[in-house]
Amino acid sequence: MKISVFAVGRMKAGPEKELADRYFERFSKSGPAVGLEFSGLVETPESRAQGPAERKREEADRLRQHLAAGVALILLDERGKSVSSQDFAGRIAALRDGGRRALLIAIGGPDGHDATLRETAELVVSFGAQTWPHQMVRIMLAEQLYRTVTILSGHPYHRE
Repeated sequence: MKISVFAVGRMKAGPEKELADRYFERFSKSGPAVGLEFSGLVETPESRAQGPAERKREEADRLRQHLAAGVALILLDERGKSVSSQDFAGRIAALRDGGRRALLIAIGGPDGHDATLRETAELVVSFGAQTWPHQMVRIMLAEQLYRTVTILSGHPYHRE
């Protein structure tokens, strides 16, 4: 299954970008062994619309341009469910094993995701009740994708 990441906002060069890239690279190299292929990262600028509803709608429209028929969608959103690493890996494996050929994981902008996207997503995940900067969310997602591979491959990297 091909996995791509859609992110509202751009990451500037620096240690945060380097760390995210390091985990995306680890995921890219180790994922094929468990049937997961990293298709890359799509960055889009934050909407400049006046109000939050309009900004979310505009960003959702940009995201939909990357959702071909049959592509599963996972959203990262503060209103989502807090799931363990094992559950996250299990949900991705279930999509893969259920015949889904592609998955898009989306990081929203400062206003979050449009409600219509949350209604159609396979899963809406929160990395906790605290507010995290975009750069940290991207790093945490990259690490969780790599951890997904280690969990699915039975590697002792993940301790229970």
